[in-house]
Amino acid sequence: MRNRNKMLILSVAALIFCGLYLFQDLNGSYDYALPRRGIKVVAMALTGVAIAYSTVIFQTITHNRILTPSIMGLDSLYILLQTVLIFFLGSTHVTIVNKQVNFMLSVGAMVVFALLLYQFLFKAGKRPIYFLLLVGIIVGTFFQSISTFLQVLIDPNEFLRVQDKSFASFNNINGDLVWWALGILVIALIIGWRKFNEMDVLSLGRDTAINLGVDHDKIVKTMLILSSVLIAVSTALVGPITFFGLIVANLSYQFFKTYKHSILIAGASVMSIIALVGGQWVVERVFTFSTTLSVIINFVGGAYFIYLLLKESRSA
Repeated sequence: MRNRNKMLILSVAALIFCGLYLFQDLNGSYDYALPRRGIKVVAMALTGVAIAYSTVIFQTITHNRILTPSIMGLDSLYILLQTVLIFFLGSTHVTIVNKQVNFMLSVGAMVVFALLLYQFLFKAGKRPIYFLLLVGIIVGTFFQSISTFLQVLIDPNEFLRVQDKSFASFNNINGDLVWWALGILVIALIIGWRKFNEMDVLSLGRDTAINLGVDHDKIVKTMLILSSVLIAVSTALVGPITFFGLIVANLSYQFFKTYKHSILIAGASVMSIIALVGGQWVVERVFTFSTTLSVIINFVGGAYFIYLLLKESRSA
């Protein structure tokens, strides 16, 4: 089957799930329920596209299909930031209660951290990308340890608020945040779209890309920053989803079997929308909110991650 037909099938499936989620059991409450469901669908679409886009380009840069941008410690930084704010300022402070302030503060902190990390490592000299990943793992573990320490000391009632921030949720989305995230996502996609041809060449390896005229270091820095911005936006909007990008990116590789990033990213994005909207429909209609979508994603993603590790070890 041609990739165009595959994309058409996925797009139709995404539209079906979106329509099912939007219009099932409305019972005439169009003015109340439909706008709220619409905001949730837009938020899920934004989150899925951002995670899929950032994961595919991150795996191209690292030449490794079992890594995700969360390995850089951005998820751990987000949880640490929320823990510190609640621990020192309390859950009634404006930085927690006001979702716009919390969103901008979270995005700003994660982007600044990523910029400082990249600037420090790349300025130090010609560092291999795996050195950057190693530093990211260490820093992420450090952030997670501090968060755990503060959560042990925090008031039990405040700890519940920290727990709410630690898991992705699409149930209480602020409409204003969705449009802010949409603006950032559109700008990032416009910048990244012009780099797809260079990313296609970059997937051949550093030496080959340089020989074909690609400024390897510049494109790697640009796409790392772009990936960090997208992950920061999606995490600040709904919370951390650790393994989701790993699932949709590898499914896109298996389904389309092409090197073109325009197709891979588009396919992973549509798969993300299907998974998030369809998964949220299952959580609400089948499980009746007895679990959360992030728990299901992390369980399935963790099992898939183990499968990929075993597959890689067998092939090696």
